[in-house]
Amino acid sequence: MKILISDYPDSMMPVHDLEIETLKSHLGDDIEVEVYAYSDDAREEFYEHLSDADALLTAFVQIDKEAFEHAPNLKVIAINATGFDNVDMDEATKRGVGVCPVGEYCTWDVSESAIAYMFALNKHFKFYIGQIEDEHRWDYAAAPEVPRLEDQTLGIFGFGKIGTCTAGKAKGLVKRVIANDPFIDQELFAEHGVERTEVDEILENADIIVNHMNLNETNHGFFNAEKFAKMERRPILINLGRGLCVDEPALIEALDSGQIRAFGADVLYDETPDLANHPLVGRNNVIITPHSAFYSSSSLRDLMVMPCNNIGHFLKGEKDKLFKLVNDVPVVNVM
Repeated sequence: MKILISDYPDSMMPVHDLEIETLKSHLGDDIEVEVYAYSDDAREEFYEHLSDADALLTAFVQIDKEAFEHAPNLKVIAINATGFDNVDMDEATKRGVGVCPVGEYCTWDVSESAIAYMFALNKHFKFYIGQIEDEHRWDYAAAPEVPRLEDQTLGIFGFGKIGTCTAGKAKGLVKRVIANDPFIDQELFAEHGVERTEVDEILENADIIVNHMNLNETNHGFFNAEKFAKMERRPILINLGRGLCVDEPALIEALDSGQIRAFGADVLYDETPDLANHPLVGRNNVIITPHSAFYSSSSLRDLMVMPCNNIGHFLKGEKDKLFKLVNDVPVVNVM
């Protein structure tokens, strides 16, 4: 039995000892665990490594129909990320390949980042840092006046585990928390004391908007020119979901026109953006981090252990022990 760990070099763990140890604890010492650094330029070479794999552990490698055609033994794909839009789900389900993202390994960490962005952008930290370090200017009044957070309304798109965690942290900081998620029952909103509102109500009433949505067919380019035009309170927009949820050209226009007063993002269109020429870089009301909202020693351990547990449980037919299975396929013991 072979387990393939493969991703872009910058997205892989520096060492894989814990992953290998966890896989062997489930599947025995005789399994083969191969680590392969992926490159788009060497797709055919990747197929060679994938051809005899029973399981794949990845975060960002695109697994499309062609990849599945080169993976006749593949039974499960473990995603060491919360999103799974890099996998052709229809093809995976048709072929009986389970797709298991980790789900919430970094729930606390990402919600911490949401709060950090709220404070930093509302208090003009990047602007003041530039004034002090680049211009040697000491002037608190150089930035626009803004209300305290306690006088502002926070709107959250995506009310899953991360969205509810952000709401819990924010409730003592802001005046009001409102949220939208068409896939979540009303009971969960009530349980967390958050108002469930329609999309337009958030756009019209929120002073700060945080995106925690998973990317799917309903929200690709969700934050577009039409949405920006409805943001009556010129909010801060923070994207901690997926880069493709935001129409970047429309975002640039919204920033330039003042339709939104600031933008924060941990994700962009491209996972390896050309930062030297990116139109969002160099703005004093924009903060971008390199997909690092998840990053802590605690989350890194979970990020290594949880997907390996998913592989082990799936291959042993232990469906009830899987942390998350996002497609309807049979889970049988193949050991």
